[in-house]
Amino acid sequence: MGSPKEEDRRLPEEKPRWVEDYIPLDKSWIIRMGVLDLFNGNKDRIKNFLGSQKDLGGDLLALKGVIETWGTDEPVDVGESATLYRILQFASWKLNLNKKFITHGTLTERLKNMTKDPNTVNLSLNQLLALPEKTSQWATASVLLGNKERIPNPPYKLQVSFDAVEHWNKQRQHGKTWEPIHDTTIQEQADVFLAMIQGKKMPFTPMQAEDYCFAYTFGYMSREEGEAKWPNLRGHESNRFEMERILTRAKAGEEIDSEDHRVVWAIAMWGQVNSKNVKFSYPDAVNKTWPKFWAFLEYAKSLQKLSE
Repeated sequence: MGSPKEEDRRLPEEKPRWVEDYIPLDKSWIIRMGVLDLFNGNKDRIKNFLGSQKDLGGDLLALKGVIETWGTDEPVDVGESATLYRILQFASWKLNLNKKFITHGTLTERLKNMTKDPNTVNLSLNQLLALPEKTSQWATASVLLGNKERIPNPPYKLQVSFDAVEHWNKQRQHGKTWEPIHDTTIQEQADVFLAMIQGKKMPFTPMQAEDYCFAYTFGYMSREEGEAKWPNLRGHESNRFEMERILTRAKAGEEIDSEDHRVVWAIAMWGQVNSKNVKFSYPDAVNKTWPKFWAFLEYAKSLQKLSE
């Protein structure tokens, strides 16, 4: 299933105050806007936007650095963002730039299993989706770099890329700049979590791979269902199909040693719902995407006390 149409999801709408205060920008959307700006002569727009923001996650901080260094001979530091790496590596191949990249954290190890063939730029979207990595990021790179091909029923993130290009072009045609959005995936998880701590049960439908850690932890999806829908989850910041082992450790009161941001916040939410004091070896892992997560958790605790 693709993402909802742009008019349903991609434009700003009135949100509860807690969303504005705690939910991060949608990094997937902002990265796509930034890349479109960068490669279409509008670099100052993304530069000024990122410069005006507080509490950027690690991947958007990496984007901020990329905007500064892309037009120079310096190596390009993509942080821990596989999305940025694949898009910019694709651009380097397509534009014959011979860029060198700096990676950090888990991305350095994951890089060993990523496509290294410059001829990747000549593949169709379906061929890019069929590469062994089973990610839509190469196809996204192709779309952002000008590929006009469209396919039916694209993976969730590729549909986001189609929406991003459509929105960016539409705004420019009307003499406007693109609109930022908050991360609706995180917001929906947070909605369900806030209901739980107040003793309510909400339906939750996992829409994309980024929902798996939360969905598994709270019983909305089995490992078998996750493996069938998103087999590439083994190749993210961690093998996310290890959630069963991690949740077992949490229930036993053992410290959680995962460096995966989505694992950490799913288990931290579980601990709050179940009144468990879970300890984490890498609590700052959440900063990759959700730098205000721990502040959000304190906000959630205040709501929980009011409901008791």
